[in-house]
Amino acid sequence: MSKLHVSGGFLGAGLACAPALACAGTPAGINSGDTAWMLVSTALVLMMTLPGLALFYAGMVRAKNVLSVMMQCFAITSLVTILWVVYAYSWALTPAAGGVNAVFGGLSRLFMRGVGVDTVAALAPTIPENVYMCFQLTFAIITPALIVGAFAERMKFSALLVFTALWVSFVYVPIAHMVWGGGWLGAWGVLDFAGGTVVHINAGIAGLVCALVLGKRRGYGHVAMQPNNIGYTFIGASLLWVGWFGFNAGSALGANGGAGAAMVATQIATAAAALGWLFAEWAVSGKPTVLGIASGAVAGLVAITPASGTCGPMGALAIGALAGGLCYLSATRLKKHFGYDDALDAFGVHGIGGMVGALLTGVFAAPLLGGYGTVGTAAGSGFGHQFLIQLLGVGVTLVWGGVGSFILLKFTSLLCRGLRVDEATESTGLDLALHGERGYHL
Repeated sequence: MSKLHVSGGFLGAGLACAPALACAGTPAGINSGDTAWMLVSTALVLMMTLPGLALFYAGMVRAKNVLSVMMQCFAITSLVTILWVVYAYSWALTPAAGGVNAVFGGLSRLFMRGVGVDTVAALAPTIPENVYMCFQLTFAIITPALIVGAFAERMKFSALLVFTALWVSFVYVPIAHMVWGGGWLGAWGVLDFAGGTVVHINAGIAGLVCALVLGKRRGYGHVAMQPNNIGYTFIGASLLWVGWFGFNAGSALGANGGAGAAMVATQIATAAAALGWLFAEWAVSGKPTVLGIASGAVAGLVAITPASGTCGPMGALAIGALAGGLCYLSATRLKKHFGYDDALDAFGVHGIGGMVGALLTGVFAAPLLGGYGTVGTAAGSGFGHQFLIQLLGVGVTLVWGGVGSFILLKFTSLLCRGLRVDEATESTGLDLALHGERGYHL
């Protein structure tokens, strides 16, 4: 899933434009090593949602809602899988007929028509297209699952399913196509190796809109809402860290030097962000916490995602350190200042971290700063020019994702007769009231 415009460096010409446009035909030469790595990467990215994200989020909610978050992640995984193979893959990552290709792709892969063991994607010529399709699917799964963290403990399950289906179709798919599938942001040169705009900023702004539209949890700011099991969150964060190597290194679409570079950058940035959050929290509150270091690690994973294929090790260190500190401030001071209830900091970590990473991608792709792109060279754009392109990508994602999410939430509210559970259900807890189960039997 090498999805960015990379103009040079060892990543090579195979990654020199937006991600693969699906096409049928005889493969030029499927490579068993590349295919094996992509199969492993696909499994790693799926593990990020199930059980990684599910555990990460479930540990942070109250005991009466622990199963509801797990259920939401599992249901999203199942629902998005069906949508992806029926139409969303085709809409996102195939060229549109007649050259109208700016926002949506084409219909050539509806119901997986033409996707076989002997077809390949144009920028993934060494792996079967069905593997590429499945790898892309895991990204489409985790993106709406990230939004769960913003509205945890208060959204109807029926509304979740409807909103997810609409959001994937009309927010995720267009942004994915615009950046990776041959659309206009990719053509403008927006750099996004593995999903800073399409996944994290997109999910983060949707989460903020969800938090604002649904309103605060009852008792928020007055009633203690302590995490029920930080051990779950620790395990979830650890699984996310491991799985993210599939997310970023897998985006090189092969077992090659680009994958190695992305893996190195991912490890460094995650460690730097974990320490950045830890020391910021320690300085402000007087105690370093497990929840803090785990959250910082995720912030680093988020921020390095768009830059992992083009920044060098020291660029990764800078991106991670900045993301750790800024995401800490966002999840604590910014949220408190504006008073919104982003329950598990979907916007504070993914929105802010994604913006930090996306904007700095264009800076640290410069060879002058140890990067592997052409930013700041005679053959490429200057720092200011590339920064403005990155800013454009961030801005379009915020507007499309924010406005689109607001409209789809209002439509979902009409279909489901409201988005929120009633007061009695929220008081009882979603586990028992909606699903008839308890996470703990004391």
